[in-house]
Amino acid sequence: MSQILDEVLAANQQYVQDFGDKGSLPLLPGRRFAILTCMDARLDPAKYAGLAEGDAHVIRNAGGRASDDAIRSLVISYKLLGTREWFVIHHTDCGMQLFTDEIIRGLLNQSLETAVIDETGWQDIGQGLGSAEAQFVDWLTFRDLAESVRVDVQRIRNHPLVPATIPVHGFIYDVKTGQLIEVPEATEAGKVKVAATRVVGK
Repeated sequence: MSQILDEVLAANQQYVQDFGDKGSLPLLPGRRFAILTCMDARLDPAKYAGLAEGDAHVIRNAGGRASDDAIRSLVISYKLLGTREWFVIHHTDCGMQLFTDEIIRGLLNQSLETAVIDETGWQDIGQGLGSAEAQFVDWLTFRDLAESVRVDVQRIRNHPLVPATIPVHGFIYDVKTGQLIEVPEATEAGKVKVAATRVVGK
C-alpha cells in the first residue's frame, strides 16, 4: 500500500472510534441548503459556513462551476432531499484562471502526465502519448472571478428544472482571509422569481 493510503485508513480508524451517534443522522440535510463550490484543498465549507455533519449538501468540482452534473446534483438536492436555498461560492487565487480550454487541450494532447507552470506558462514534461479527447470537453475555465459567479448563478436560475422559488446566492471566498464576499450582481440574478398570478375570468 502507498503511504497516503495507509494514512487515510489510519485516520478513518480514528474517526470510527469517535463516530458516536452520527449513524442516526437523517438522510435529509438538516439546515435545508446546498453549496456549490470549488474542489480547491484550501476551502473547507464545513468551517467557513459553520456546518456540522448532516447540515447541508456540498457539491464540489473544479472552479465550483454550474456544470450539467452540478445542476443534476442540485436538482436532486431539492426535488428528493428538500433543500430550499443554494449558494454558489467561487474563490480568489483559483487555478481555473491560470489556463484556458485551449491550453489544457494542448497539454493533454501531448501527454497525460502532470504538467508544470513557470514564468513562460504551462509546460508539458510528460513522456508517452496524449489524447485528442480533451477537445470534446468544456473545461469551464474563466478570467473574471465575479463574472464567473454571476454566470453560474444565472445559469442555475434559468434552468428549466430549477423552480423559481429557490434563492441562489453568489459569493467569492477569499483564500487569504477566509471571508465570504457577496457578488451583488450574482445574488440579484439568483433572486426568487415571483410568478404572475392569473386572475380568474380575466
